[in-house]
Amino acid sequence: MLQVNDIRDHKDKMITALAKRGIDTKQVIEEVLQADEDRRGTQAKLDETLAQSNNFSKEIGMLFQKGETQKANLLKEKTGQLKEKSKVLTEQLNEAADRLEQLLYTLPNIPNELVPAGTDENDNEEVFKEGEIPVLKEGSLPHWELAKKYDIIDFELGVKITGAGFPVYKGKGARLQRALISYFLDKNTEAGYTEFQVPHLVNEASGYGTGQLPDKEGQMYHSTVDDLYLIPTAEVPVTNMFRGDLLNLTDLPITCTAYTPCFRREAGSYGAHVRGLNRLHQFDKVEIVRIEHPDNSYAALDGMVDHVKDILRELKLPYRILRLCGGDLGFTSALTYDFEVFSTAQDRWLEISSVSNFETFQANRLKLRFKDSDGKNKLAHSLNGSALALPRVLAGILENYQTPEGIKIPEVLVPYCGFNMID
Repeated sequence: MLQVNDIRDHKDKMITALAKRGIDTKQVIEEVLQADEDRRGTQAKLDETLAQSNNFSKEIGMLFQKGETQKANLLKEKTGQLKEKSKVLTEQLNEAADRLEQLLYTLPNIPNELVPAGTDENDNEEVFKEGEIPVLKEGSLPHWELAKKYDIIDFELGVKITGAGFPVYKGKGARLQRALISYFLDKNTEAGYTEFQVPHLVNEASGYGTGQLPDKEGQMYHSTVDDLYLIPTAEVPVTNMFRGDLLNLTDLPITCTAYTPCFRREAGSYGAHVRGLNRLHQFDKVEIVRIEHPDNSYAALDGMVDHVKDILRELKLPYRILRLCGGDLGFTSALTYDFEVFSTAQDRWLEISSVSNFETFQANRLKLRFKDSDGKNKLAHSLNGSALALPRVLAGILENYQTPEGIKIPEVLVPYCGFNMID
């Protein structure tokens, strides 16, 4: 959530920056400033009323001591009127504050100056590419056909149990999934991230804290009886572990990793591009989250990018990195790098990771602060990234490692799998 003081001090600059996302926020920002003006005006009236009431209360006590009962009773009447007035003003203040907050929730994060202008994924900038794209022999298959051929993923069984987008992994397919999870977690902990096991359901406050609510409410599964949400990513529970915290400077940086299943409704998704593992309602992902001092967060972002690069190099998958343009940038992000692996059998790039810096946007919602060296409380910066999302990594392995004899297992995963070929 953007900070009102920043909007007030840099209104025109913010409107220009947000235009990079392809949206006109001038009217909303004017409404935000007016709502803040209303809130501050009501606060001033309330403070004045409470101060007057306190002064009267002190005066009443002195009048009673002096025996001036009649004057004291008159002031008591006025005090009662002031209390009623303060009650009305408190209600008005709460309404004004709520309106301001609801308006702020509609504004996305300010894009970093590195974010290119653009409207959609076609305007994203490729900033890095690595790995040889293998030349597959004639008759090579996409991963959904390989899954059926080798009986390692059953999409139809998932439909029977739950519905489309909930696959069942079998035999060596299930073991390969488990191997990838363990490998990703080991890589992350070796890099200094502390592993956590977190809940897979979160409350509404957590959804608002990291920005899934109200922006992505339609994409989340909602357990209405208990008013809990199935998590779309481990980012939500992990980052919310620090909601409301005031950290010491020595606590930073905080580095976390967690494996969770992820649940996304993906409303409106259809077509050939969502076949197989390309788009699921439930999938596994290993996440990394960092809480950083603002001065260090972009160096930390670069380090996260290098970390994901290292994993993909060990898996020997061809990949590229895109810097997302304003129109494709997530609502809460200031700067995002997407990693894509090349699916040889599908002849296209598949997103497998997003690494983002949210600057103070999430921290302001979370009220996540730290005490700086000057003794002042300041908002921290939050970052997160996939390291990695399993479905499309698995799709890339199945397709790029297929041979006439079967599917080879990347060398780095063999100790985790206990086998080196799916045949």
